[in-house]
Amino acid sequence: MNKRYSMLFSVTAVAVLAATLFGSTYTQSQTVGSTLAASSHDSMSKTIHEMGGLKLVMPQAFAAVDCDNVEQGRNVVSLDLYAKSVDLPVMGGKTYHAQTFSGQIPGPTVRVTQGDVVKMTLTVPADEPTPHGNDMHASQMSAGNFGKVLPGTSHTYCYVADVPGTFKYHCSGIDVAAMDQHVLSGMYGIAIVDPLNGYKPLLVEKTKVDGGKIVKDRKSYSADAREFQLQYNQLYLDDEGGYDQSKMFKHETTYTVVNGMSFGYVPNANHNKLIKGDPAKNIFVVQPWNGDELKQYQSQLLFVETDQHVRFFIENQGNMPVFWHIVGEIIDRVTQGNVVQAKGTETYEIGGSQGAIFDVVFDEPGVYVAVNHDYAAIFSGAATVMVAGDPFGLNKQLGTNAASYADLLGNPSDAVPPTGKNSIAEPKINLHGLYTDERADEIKKELGL
Repeated sequence: MNKRYSMLFSVTAVAVLAATLFGSTYTQSQTVGSTLAASSHDSMSKTIHEMGGLKLVMPQAFAAVDCDNVEQGRNVVSLDLYAKSVDLPVMGGKTYHAQTFSGQIPGPTVRVTQGDVVKMTLTVPADEPTPHGNDMHASQMSAGNFGKVLPGTSHTYCYVADVPGTFKYHCSGIDVAAMDQHVLSGMYGIAIVDPLNGYKPLLVEKTKVDGGKIVKDRKSYSADAREFQLQYNQLYLDDEGGYDQSKMFKHETTYTVVNGMSFGYVPNANHNKLIKGDPAKNIFVVQPWNGDELKQYQSQLLFVETDQHVRFFIENQGNMPVFWHIVGEIIDRVTQGNVVQAKGTETYEIGGSQGAIFDVVFDEPGVYVAVNHDYAAIFSGAATVMVAGDPFGLNKQLGTNAASYADLLGNPSDAVPPTGKNSIAEPKINLHGLYTDERADEIKKELGL
């Protein structure tokens, strides 16, 4: 058979199968901004779009999980979320039309231990313009549980978090139109499932000179670690700050965001003053979130100690691969699902809707930058500046002897996950994140700020 006709036959077969499993009951489209352009070769995508989502026609085959049975003998962790559409800032003093879980991007992090039950409730306020849903990738259950939640209603489901690792959650595509718009406009978060018996110690292999010879020098670090969470995504925006689906299809990224913000983890005016003596003298190539008047949106840095075990929970929430790399460091270990995937690697690729846990020891005091080593992503926002130890001599200047600037200046609230197994508690937390003002006030109270 001619290859071209074979491919067409395959597409047709998929269409027939989809029609068998999924009905075409229409629900109102929710897409705002530029969408699909009609053409002879996007008719299938256009049809799915006009369906308003995927409507299951065999509900009896997708029964909801009985939470009372699931919870027997297990620890239950509740995650209560609400949907909120709101305008939030982007670089250049502009805003965009964001969709959020609980007034923040990313949504609140859920952290559990392997074997715990996650009990998830999503509430959609009556004044929310569209339905929403929540699909949690840490679950193993029928997609029917992730169906739409109409404005003015709530929905609860539960599951056992049996597999350790990092997992995405997001506005679902079952019965909800334009899932791409909802997720790429901010409706995503991360679930961290700690291994039942905790994390493994970290063995780092170096070299040393012994008796005039170069020999291997292995050092073991405790499983306890300073921890950060970084979630990557893209924004595809039109000139009015609306979601532009046509840009998404062409992979024309407006901004690459880390925890919802482009260049959110770079120095600010206060760092300029400490290091340069002048708040107006920027010390990094781009500092779009400088001033104190920006409140929770003012950029912050990540601070670590040298010779300390640091654990990064990384989740790719977006449409493009993340090539995770730290400028100036080697990644000592990469773990997915509690299985070591790599050791001593320079860069590790994370596909869309995939995560990994990275263990790193920073050997020398200095400034390091975690990037998505796709140059377009770096230039559009995926650069996270980290400072190890005391490279600027601030201890002497401030009359202290802190192991890192975390003790002096604190780490940003959105980059620090809830504590779990083998977490080293942060000595100080700064309010930072893509939060609405109302959500920022709630987090202040939670952190005692």
